[in-house]
Amino acid sequence: MHTFAKFLRVAGIAILPLIAAGQAQAADKLTIGLIPSEDSQAMIETSKQVLDSLEKQLGMPVEPFVATDYNGIIEALRAGKLDVAYLGPFSYVLATTVADVEAFSVAVTKKTGQSAYKSLILARKDSGIRQLSDLKDHTFAFVDPSSASGHLFPKAGLEQAGYQPDKLFSRVIFSGSHDASILAVENRKVDAAAVADRILANAVSKGLVKQEDFQVVWTSRPIPESPMVWRKDMDPALKQKVASALAAIKDVPWGDQGLLDGFQPTNDSAYDVVRDTAKVLDLDLRSMK
Repeated sequence: MHTFAKFLRVAGIAILPLIAAGQAQAADKLTIGLIPSEDSQAMIETSKQVLDSLEKQLGMPVEPFVATDYNGIIEALRAGKLDVAYLGPFSYVLATTVADVEAFSVAVTKKTGQSAYKSLILARKDSGIRQLSDLKDHTFAFVDPSSASGHLFPKAGLEQAGYQPDKLFSRVIFSGSHDASILAVENRKVDAAAVADRILANAVSKGLVKQEDFQVVWTSRPIPESPMVWRKDMDPALKQKVASALAAIKDVPWGDQGLLDGFQPTNDSAYDVVRDTAKVLDLDLRSMK
């Protein structure tokens, strides 16, 4: 989930020039690396509120550095050009292989109260599909090739259970969104699909589908949310201030997940599940942008 990263280009925040190679940021400002992406106009104010709150609490400017892709942010971290960055789970794991960084904080919203989510494989209850073996020769929907909960984690789960996804199903589609996959199962366009649990819960709460119509065939291990990371050599006093400031940011809208309830502590080991998944799928993490 790249919520914070998505808002800033839309908000019109300028891309900062790179500072001299190998020089860390001065202690009189905090530079945060972010990935630009299109998002709704409604999210512009959210990013401003988060940045404004950080500036107020830290008593120093908070300057975003917007790169064109994850590699740009990772390289800036490696070169000591950034203090903090917001990365996806897979890109964070890649960053730790080339830069001296660590995850320290992750967003929690009041709606979920969690810093992780799960991938589900769903079928209709009236389909007769109850377990993974029942999926044989049925149609299936993944979300997107790069989706963690909509493709990578369920694919790894199938492989770990002894199934080859390319041979298990009679037909596989990529629906493009979790909601589309949920509705495809509901409307019998496909027999089963992989989706994020919180997006299913959101569809149920909106009355788009009924929970009782679905059978959960498989559930993943918890997938950690996108982390905030910092350089390990950042000033310890500043680290403490940044972590405390993020933890105190509450009642600000956070994506489509409701109000932010602060950022809670996390650590590198929380992302071992991502490393394990990459190994199962033999993924080249450098391609995960």
